[in-house]
Amino acid sequence: VRKFVVFCCVFGVSMIGTLFAANCTELPSQSELRQKLIDAASPTAGGLFNGARMWAAVVNRDGEICTFTTSQADPTQVWPGSQAIAKAKAYTANAFSLDTFALSTARLYTFTQPGHSLWSLGQSNLFDPAALAPPGGQSGETNQIAGGLIFFGGGLPLYKGGKIIGGIGVSGDTSCTDHEIAKRVRHALTLDPPGGPLADDIQYSSVDGSSAFTHPLCLNTYRNGVLIGNELPSAGY
Repeated sequence: VRKFVVFCCVFGVSMIGTLFAANCTELPSQSELRQKLIDAASPTAGGLFNGARMWAAVVNRDGEICTFTTSQADPTQVWPGSQAIAKAKAYTANAFSLDTFALSTARLYTFTQPGHSLWSLGQSNLFDPAALAPPGGQSGETNQIAGGLIFFGGGLPLYKGGKIIGGIGVSGDTSCTDHEIAKRVRHALTLDPPGGPLADDIQYSSVDGSSAFTHPLCLNTYRNGVLIGNELPSAGY
């Protein structure tokens, strides 16, 4: 009886591991994600660091973290706070997208401001700090749901064969640059939505006109290789 119980326990654990792995099989490995993240950086990504100091995370359709990484050999040279943001962006983009509706975190910005229809949405789906790795980037949890909601650029849903399979989150520069890098990485992984790589692209009212989907400009803002402008300076304080 004891041998049977031990066998059942071991078999059950192995099956759980297989189930989790299967949920991530169509998504990039850590090494693949890291290389695409490194390749995406360039002066036309804009921002503060041209997208060269990034955290990236990928979740599956269930919202479970499949992998995460940094673009720097020394993860402490990427903002430590960006780890949680990247994981939350991946969760957000996946959580609010469908097969027929790709929604980037950038397009949630205006909706979630005071006076708009999704104000206070951020109080739901709170982030679980157990999902964090130390600043050095080692260990950290995968195969669990981190949660967290972020409403600025850097989170995109991932698709294969016209079906949503998860989300990617990128953080470590301005939110506009985060979006550009996430977009480049997704395209390089051939995981764009059915409508193409720009189906859920970031929108700026200064160039695209007024819309509930718009996002503010950032410092040194580029979009698809074109300089768009700069965030407006503060006034009155």
